[in-house]
Amino acid sequence: MDPIDEAIEAINSREPGDKLVYQEYADFFEVDRSTLSQRHNGRQTSRNTKKAAQQKLNPQQEEELVLYIEDLTRRGLPPTRDMVRNFASTIAHERVSES
Repeated sequence: MDPIDEAIEAINSREPGDKLVYQEYADFFEVDRSTLSQRHNGRQTSRNTKKAAQQKLNPQQEEELVLYIEDLTRRGLPPTRDMVRNFASTIAHERVSES
């Protein structure tokens, strides 16, 4: 578990009415105080959470896309970018960009 997540867990497990001083938790867990307070208050998410939210395909769908590309390549029909994007859009049930 990341130190920032451990700090948030510690903050959430304190007794009701206990004074919350983010700097104390930040010093103890060696994390940035402002990041800790923003993450605890839900104004900021981790990079991994943000990255997962931006992905159009889940890992299983990505594997299906790779198998499709490999199959076309084995048959001597290497797919174009448009073909890959169209198939990915079909799998995701929404339009995907080139990236």
